[in-house]
Amino acid sequence: MSPARSFGDEPDRAAGTDIRSALVVGAGAVGAAVAGIIAARDPRAVAVLAGRERLERYRSQGFLLNGTRRDFRLVSPEEPGRAQLVIVAVKNHQLPHAIRDMGGHVGPETLILPFLNGITSEDELAAAFGQEKVLYAMILGIDAVREENRTVYSSTGKIHFGDAANTPGAWSGRVSRVAAFFERTGVACVVPQDMVRSLWYKYMINVGINQVSAVIRAPYRIFQTDPDAKAVMEAAMAETIALSGAMGTGLVDSDIAAWHKTLGGFGSEGKTSMLQDVEARRKTEVEAFADTVVSLGRKAGVSMGGIAKLSNDWTPDWEPSLTVLAFQAAALR
Repeated sequence: MSPARSFGDEPDRAAGTDIRSALVVGAGAVGAAVAGIIAARDPRAVAVLAGRERLERYRSQGFLLNGTRRDFRLVSPEEPGRAQLVIVAVKNHQLPHAIRDMGGHVGPETLILPFLNGITSEDELAAAFGQEKVLYAMILGIDAVREENRTVYSSTGKIHFGDAANTPGAWSGRVSRVAAFFERTGVACVVPQDMVRSLWYKYMINVGINQVSAVIRAPYRIFQTDPDAKAVMEAAMAETIALSGAMGTGLVDSDIAAWHKTLGGFGSEGKTSMLQDVEARRKTEVEAFADTVVSLGRKAGVSMGGIAKLSNDWTPDWEPSLTVLAFQAAALR
């Protein structure tokens, strides 16, 4: 039996087969943390996709999750076999490359869960592999921070996933299969009735805190305690809610208060993914956040002035200060 068969178990032999394992594409902070949760319950239930350079690095260094080394099963893009469930946890700009790498592991019955920030990855994956394979998905409440092969987190959050609409007690077969796998492997999850609204809720968070945290180089502590940081974040979220209203995706003003409850549970020195990218001098997801929402606002006739200002003023090398932040907060109020 080939190594690929051990993680895939040929799901295309029969529709509706129980999911026994998942393939993680993108072993950054979120991907590594989710793989670690699954492996803690059943090491055979997860594998990580890795190309040549990463394959050798992962083999030699492993993954340090909260100080404990994990050595996940590794699968190369070239190995034969089909995955039953593919969890995609890359950055938006990495998605085209991930689609190429994972292509050989997607079969007729493979299901795909994209954990990317933003609201476009589902469509891109559906265009590549078929809408019937792609579920809506996101992870909310995780505060994982990665540096080299080390990932640290105090909260693993919860995966939200499903079809666009999910009737309690009458989920589709594919949603039920994924839910059963997560239950068996100890992954906290929820299936919202309105998954599109849930995606937009996460998008509101991304637009509101990710970019602002990158602008001022601030961990969660600043947004938990500093009124000016909160004001800028909330202003960007309010613009996203206004856009959601125009597009019929269900966000309401009280969603900002709901986010503050989640934010309050994060480790004070935790950092958003965009801030981590800035500090590591990696490419950021500014296009997926501010640029996309500004473009959508223009088409919908909704002003995105505050978000546009953040996007226009920000550069990766800009040195922030809370004095500048206070000025921006006053301007946006």
